[in-house]
Amino acid sequence: MTFSDVTRRNLIGGLAAGLTAVSVSSSSSAAHALNRYKRLLFLLESPSSEHGVGTASLKGSKSRAKVYAFTLTGLAERSHLLSKDINLDTHITDIANLIEWEDLTNVCLVALSYAGCPASGALERIGNRVSSIVWVDAIKPADGQSFRDLVPFQVEEGAISRPAPKALPPNAYSDPKDVAWVLSKVTPQPIGTFLQPVKLSGAREKVAKKTYIRLPKFQLAALDKAAAECKSDNSWTVLENTTSGHTVMIAEPDCLADVLVKAA
Repeated sequence: MTFSDVTRRNLIGGLAAGLTAVSVSSSSSAAHALNRYKRLLFLLESPSSEHGVGTASLKGSKSRAKVYAFTLTGLAERSHLLSKDINLDTHITDIANLIEWEDLTNVCLVALSYAGCPASGALERIGNRVSSIVWVDAIKPADGQSFRDLVPFQVEEGAISRPAPKALPPNAYSDPKDVAWVLSKVTPQPIGTFLQPVKLSGAREKVAKKTYIRLPKFQLAALDKAAAECKSDNSWTVLENTTSGHTVMIAEPDCLADVLVKAA
């Protein structure tokens, strides 16, 4: 995988780690590298039927790495909780509650795709606990926008969810085994999470260190727009990966993990 820094600003630091759609695991080399950091926290969020299946936080200190893993309400192993009452506020609360109840600080919040909506909303509540953010091909809503405003689709009358996809976009994965695995894990998305507008007052922009990763092999106007906005803002570092599809955490996990730690 090759990342290009299109803003001509380099990321610093270094660490090897492994990232999957549902969690982060530290290898021996990652654990060794973590010893270089007094405190390092990640919240890796990729929750949705089409955009990943779980979230996790990696906490490092001089002696250990600790992982917090959770899934947003109504998805994956929590799909049995699917109901008409789940909306964007539910997912915002999922994120904020993990950080607050686990008393996490100095968090690097990483959002993939749809997760840019609830992650943006959660920053309004826990922005003081977040030191950096990484939007990985993620939606970047403005105040009052919903996911559907940015990625239009038709909604069936009375539907409480959007069905899980039966196929993946062309060139999403080079390995058929990855395709089969992903399709075996995706679940319907609570429709309210796509329809409810997010309320923002600028907390996302106040985060000191911000990185946007665009994966142009996956074509979507809303993501092109988000990357362009970040390129025009000197407070963001914008990177491109031209070899991976949308779910880079599955296709090229090691390289993505390295970039995430540098971006933290």
